[in-house]
Amino acid sequence: MSTGGTRLTEPPAAEAAAGSRASGGGGFRGALAAEWIKLWSVRSTWWGLAGAVALMGVACTILATDTATDNTSGRPGVEPPGVIDVTDVPVGAVDLVQFVVLALAILTVTGEYATGSVRTTLQCVPRRERMLAAKASVVAAVTFPTGIVLVLVGAATAAPMLGEWGRLDAGGLVRGALAAGTYLALAGALMTGVAAMLRSAAATLTTAFLFLMVVPMTLANARSQALRNVADALPATAGRYFMAGDGGPYPAVAGALIVAVWAAAALLCGTAVLRRRDA
Repeated sequence: MSTGGTRLTEPPAAEAAAGSRASGGGGFRGALAAEWIKLWSVRSTWWGLAGAVALMGVACTILATDTATDNTSGRPGVEPPGVIDVTDVPVGAVDLVQFVVLALAILTVTGEYATGSVRTTLQCVPRRERMLAAKASVVAAVTFPTGIVLVLVGAATAAPMLGEWGRLDAGGLVRGALAAGTYLALAGALMTGVAAMLRSAAATLTTAFLFLMVVPMTLANARSQALRNVADALPATAGRYFMAGDGGPYPAVAGALIVAVWAAAALLCGTAVLRRRDA
């Protein structure tokens, strides 16, 4: 095995032996367990999740208060929104809060490149696609319930702020929570693949901000219908339609499929980059 270059290679016999240990805790199951332990052994994971919950509470407080104020004050030039679904408030806040959650996904990859521990990871899991799949799976397993919790916390925060101007439907709340969890899980897998391509936390976070917020918003407000169609095909816009339910340019399930396709493409590209220059 050579670590002097940019490629860490395992002899065929060693790689075959690694695969044969699947039934004994190795293989993908072992890689999955290792990534799970690494994720929860650092403080940034706990701080990141706590920060996401706190940010969701603050964002929902502001959005709900503004809605109630617009309904009661009758400010000039502002059309009162009327009674709204409480679930719409936290679902709308996901656009902002997602970056705190996605930072955790990004750090699962870039953190190892920053410390150099990626070399140990790749020696223990020589199959690059297995390593990246394990990271993406752990990220999805964490971000899915995180999305559910965020919507529930946001709804609990927004409901008393809205008062008579909010209506809470249990079925809609459950659907919104599950949709937010699904979107964050797919977006987390997407950013895991992007992180494997870029390897830098700063570069990946910048890409996430541009790709998931700036570019979709810019294209959505363009005069050209072609550019607006491009915006509808981007993961952030598709995820927004999915979380909001039917009523967009395509069914809600199509929005989830679009995000899934982007995530799969990012992971495939990330695997390809890992095979060419993995450390």
